Amino acid sequence: MKKISGAEAILRSLVEEGVDTIFGYPGGAIMPIYDNMHIQDHNINHILVRHEQGAAHAAQAYAQVTGKPGVCFATSGPGATNLLTGVTNANLDSIPTVFITAQVPSHLLGSDAFQETDMVSLSMPVTKWNYQITKAEEIPDAIAKAFHFAKTGRPGPVLLDITKDAQINEFDFRYKKIKSIRSYIPKPQLKSTDVDEAIAMIQKSKKPLLLAGHGILLANGRDELLSFVEKTEIPAAVTLLGKSVIPEDNPNYVGMLGMHGNYAPNILTNRADLIIAAGMRFDDRVTGDLKRYAVNAKIIHVDIDEAELNKNIAADLAINADIKEFLKEITPKISYKTDSAWLSEFERLNKIETDKVIKPECFPSTGKIRSGEAIFRLSEQTKGEAIVVTDVGQNQMMAARYYKYMNPNTLITSGGLGTMGFGLPAAMGAQVGQPEKTVVLFAGDGGFQMTFQELGTIFQYNLPVKMMILNNNFLGMVRQWQDLFMDKRYAETIMPTPDFPLMAKAFGINSNIVVERENLDKAIYDMLNTPGPYLLEVKIEQETNVFPMIYPGSAVDEIVLEG
Repeated sequence: MKKISGAEAILRSLVEEGVDTIFGYPGGAIMPIYDNMHIQDHNINHILVRHEQGAAHAAQAYAQVTGKPGVCFATSGPGATNLLTGVTNANLDSIPTVFITAQVPSHLLGSDAFQETDMVSLSMPVTKWNYQITKAEEIPDAIAKAFHFAKTGRPGPVLLDITKDAQINEFDFRYKKIKSIRSYIPKPQLKSTDVDEAIAMIQKSKKPLLLAGHGILLANGRDELLSFVEKTEIPAAVTLLGKSVIPEDNPNYVGMLGMHGNYAPNILTNRADLIIAAGMRFDDRVTGDLKRYAVNAKIIHVDIDEAELNKNIAADLAINADIKEFLKEITPKISYKTDSAWLSEFERLNKIETDKVIKPECFPSTGKIRSGEAIFRLSEQTKGEAIVVTDVGQNQMMAARYYKYMNPNTLITSGGLGTMGFGLPAAMGAQVGQPEKTVVLFAGDGGFQMTFQELGTIFQYNLPVKMMILNNNFLGMVRQWQDLFMDKRYAETIMPTPDFPLMAKAFGINSNIVVERENLDKAIYDMLNTPGPYLLEVKIEQETNVFPMIYPGSAVDEIVLEG
């Protein structure tokens, strides 16, 4: 053992946990940690963001594409509070992230000192675990606990608030990773009786439907899902965050659920006699009117978080277990093949959506470029193998619908919180996490302007993010609701925008703008094949809506194809 400062202990502890990248922004209370980053040999790469919210979103995306917890630093007061949107985002989407904030010296706590903020109280509702460290000796154990909580069970964000004196004071450092914590059971025991009962329910069904959620990706259970689907041929639909859990050319993939999902899986949810909900939480955007959801179906719900079972939808069989373990256990035991007549129902309805919605959106012959068209063409050029990051709004729904995801963890988006401004910093984090992969951002003109300062970070580190701004000079999704439900009263949704290519040029980033359809393919090609970061602004139709759509208060089978 050797006496070291708390600041050095923080860095050494992070190294022990395998951390190689931190997103952050320095300030007064956190200066001891940053000082040690420059004088200690720690091999940690620090990414200097332009705003703490950007650090939080980047850390989340980094976690999603690497499978390792994302880490970020912020100083006390406004630095720490600027993280909270990102902390909440990670919490709702169950992303393992470790947030470390600095705090005023412990003797000043409660005195309203300069930049003092009670981060433990503020972050408690939106973290899996949080803790304030006031003594240097607490640092190793607290960090070990933080990583254990963040990674295990249902993952999520944790926050450590560390006083300045705890960073400065010295102690005898020793680090020990935590393998278990008393009373915390992150992985419940799978019961063989639950597996047997699930098999019996499946074998009795004539019209089963599998709903695959983000939990399968978090559990690294994609291979197990594919084996189960291949053996049973049960049609598999996905949630928004479950996108990429199954290749979209898989013959049993039937589309996305939810408000702007695909026609067939939404309609047939209410005709199915069995719903197998795997690692998903029956979010309101998926269920529509709860009283009229899955009205003919028995429900099997498998989730690692017991609190999600019977929360929104009462399950006939609620299984509190790791979804990977469940799929691994059930697949070799089950003997079942789905009736081809049931599968043909999905094909029939899919053709209706293709003719009425998909073809007009992706292959228009007149008018301005459409967002679905631009996304589809980029999908074709990347063969569905890019890491796609979206902002929130129409661009998000169009990217979910018209990019063909072939590989796991390749859609990074803000699901539960729906955070405008998420896209650009998240794309930055994804690129840091996977430097050899093509990372493409789809953003609307409104959301992009919320965090566009991160162009400075992209410039500084020469991150080769490819940014496509789908510009309709509107807050598109809000305008859509104003169009459909408020008699086209476009209250504060018309948005003049800056010269985005000129903005990119100010940051030393290559850029282009495309207005005419005949120039779109070449513009996309140039973006993808120009080394380094690139911004492409695409001028799209102004007043188009995302369909299909389940209107608020409607049942899933009342989904409409046009307004």
